[in-house]
Amino acid sequence: MQEILAKLKLRRAEARAGGGEKRTNAQHARGKLTARERIDLLVDEGSFEEFDMFVEHRSTDFGMEKSKIPGDGVITGWGTVNGRVIYVFAKDFTVFGGSLSESHARKITKIQDMALQNHAPIIGLFDAGGARIQEGVNALGGYGEVFQRNVLASGVIPQISVIMGPCAGGDVYSPAMTDFIFMVRDTSYMFVTGPDVVKTVTNETVTAEELGGASVHTTKSSIADKGYDNDVEALLQMRRLIDFLPSSNTDPLPEIPSFDDTERIDMSLDTLIPANPNQPYDMKELIHKIADEGDFFEIQEAHAKNIIVGFARLGGRTIGVVANQPLVLAGVLDSDAGRKAARFVRFCDCFNIPIVTFVDVPGFLPGTAQEYGGLIKHGAKLLFAFAEATVPKITLITRKAYGGAYVVMSSKHLRGDLNYAWPSAEIAVMGSRGAAEILYRSELGDKDKIAARVKDYEDRFANPFVAAERGFLDEIIMPHSTRKRMARALDMLRHKELNNPWKKHDNIPL
Repeated sequence: MQEILAKLKLRRAEARAGGGEKRTNAQHARGKLTARERIDLLVDEGSFEEFDMFVEHRSTDFGMEKSKIPGDGVITGWGTVNGRVIYVFAKDFTVFGGSLSESHARKITKIQDMALQNHAPIIGLFDAGGARIQEGVNALGGYGEVFQRNVLASGVIPQISVIMGPCAGGDVYSPAMTDFIFMVRDTSYMFVTGPDVVKTVTNETVTAEELGGASVHTTKSSIADKGYDNDVEALLQMRRLIDFLPSSNTDPLPEIPSFDDTERIDMSLDTLIPANPNQPYDMKELIHKIADEGDFFEIQEAHAKNIIVGFARLGGRTIGVVANQPLVLAGVLDSDAGRKAARFVRFCDCFNIPIVTFVDVPGFLPGTAQEYGGLIKHGAKLLFAFAEATVPKITLITRKAYGGAYVVMSSKHLRGDLNYAWPSAEIAVMGSRGAAEILYRSELGDKDKIAARVKDYEDRFANPFVAAERGFLDEIIMPHSTRKRMARALDMLRHKELNNPWKKHDNIPL
């Protein structure tokens, strides 16, 4: 028996060595951790249980039968994050460059199936060179099996991808269908075709970083939700994110004891809105001041900065926050903002996370670039997302809520449960000056008359009371009491039930 046990230990040591010391050192020299080191950082100490440690590929083409390494380039298993079960797979770049083979894919799909059956989140750590060329269509078929499971799990369990090295070709499409993608700056990149192919086909000369680095995907393409400086920071932030998310669409929201009193008032909010209606202010200040202990996990903070989305807690329970940002483009809605916020709203609705919306929006961004770029359809994405959402929805208008953008931002007309406004709110079709110049065009030559008309329009519409009189606002609240009122509202809505008409699925304007 001792001989058998010794053999098992030897086989395990061989598998855990991956591609060997030389390749491990090369991985470290690039500033990257190994796949096993990454898993150890991600999950609670001692909680990881590995599956399929001894799986090897079955390819016999191109001399592959002479080169087999246990694990076949991916490590799979489960562990816990702060006591909650998660499933994880980590590509091992030291073994065949982490490339995907048929056996490699089967290891991943096995974990995907287990995560779905057991209603637990799945996290993929990507560091690989794409499909294993020697296996041809078998590798491509493996990708298809992974993709199919990504789709089936969507909206059922949280799926998170962390790009920690190369991610190219077919490898990029699995992360693209997950809920969140995070990248590590300077060591990770994503693209369908690499710099060499781009050079051949389009004659463009571009580096891997310029083509698909974290700086590109967190700002321009919006593919990635956030970039981190190194592996350690990225993995620790994933632990933080998991704490905000329910394990599945049927599990309750995680509740974390908070020492921040929900009855707390903040008198500084009474002076947040500037006296000049055209002067910007930072909406994040409001978010941090109403969130438990000021904790806010922002998503896509480097892209479409005119809108803010992310997770916070109120009374110990997770909320999704959507907010216009007056500091950037005056908080207008444009195509990028519509897509960014719509996807976030739909994620929250999938996983029964209440949505709190802070509104200060002067309208949609005008111009040919926006119209030619499909602003109508992209703006409709956000409208559609808020309208279909059945989770508790609380909205607060802090200042401007003009035109169609007022309707889009989770208004009472889109089944907002509680719609509040501060006394500084202005709800109208457009700004007072623009409205006066249209209504009294014949008087444009007389500055005094126009000024009087602007003042009259402001008095009549640049306040929240007309909307309150119509019942479109439930209450006009004091800014300092915002946290208290929202915490109470969320408690009241805790058992909300609302069902949309039966359908196979909707047809959101993509």
